[in-house]
Amino acid sequence: MFHMFFLARYCKLLEENTFRGRTADFFYMLLFGASVLTGIVLIGGMIPYLSASFARIIFLSNSLTFMMVLLGFSVLVGASAWVDLLGMIAGHAYYFLEDVYPRMTGRRPLKTPSLIKALFADEDVVVARPENVRFAPPPAEELHRD
Repeated sequence: MFHMFFLARYCKLLEENTFRGRTADFFYMLLFGASVLTGIVLIGGMIPYLSASFARIIFLSNSLTFMMVLLGFSVLVGASAWVDLLGMIAGHAYYFLEDVYPRMTGRRPLKTPSLIKALFADEDVVVARPENVRFAPPPAEELHRD
């Protein structure tokens, strides 16, 4: 339950602050994280002495949560930090490739593909309520006004 709470809370905070107006980039960050985590577990499962540790990882949602959150919470509740470390590796890889590497080289390897950008609106959607449209019946005094 805590992981679901943290995932929902930090996704909301990231989308409202860091990724404000860039929903496609936020989705691409989650897609990148999920892909990196899946790759780590698949490759780790093939390494002879580590395969037993990776075989016990059934769900990667905890790792995806800790791609955005600190490791301290897991340690406080006595859970294994191994799965959370995988998430931190994916988060650091994203941060490096999205923020650090482009400043060093001028190239941006994690540019959100146009296919993903096409799935999301570029501008904020503003819903305006026209003055002459009523969503509830008019008050009784307006009905009997002649």
